[in-house]
Amino acid sequence: MAETDSTPRIRRAAEIAYESVELAEGLQKGVLLGDEQGTPNFNMRRFVLEPGARVPRHTNEVEHEQFVVEGEYEVGIGEETHTVSAGDSLLIPAGVEHWYRNDSDRQGSFLCVVPKDDDQITVRE
Repeated sequence: MAETDSTPRIRRAAEIAYESVELAEGLQKGVLLGDEQGTPNFNMRRFVLEPGARVPRHTNEVEHEQFVVEGEYEVGIGEETHTVSAGDSLLIPAGVEHWYRNDSDRQGSFLCVVPKDDDQITVRE
């Protein structure tokens, strides 16, 4: 874990840089709060799923807690497929296979909070 302090932080939307994620075409990630802001226990990220984006089936070694900000898209968790939309929340336990697919013509996005533990992504397809 990174060194942390107890200074409160506010980050403005204009400060967030989004980068393409190698795992999937049409997927971008912005770190909202992380090591650079001195977060002690969790990282908060925002992922953007462009229309047509597909994230392959994969696992992570840490849990994911997500909140859908905009759009409607499909999420596979384990053997089940769920259509999610703005306002929905998800818990994806560590080690559970999951995937995302945005077949709509609108952008989807979600906040993702993860513990600061070491994580390894294993692509399953």
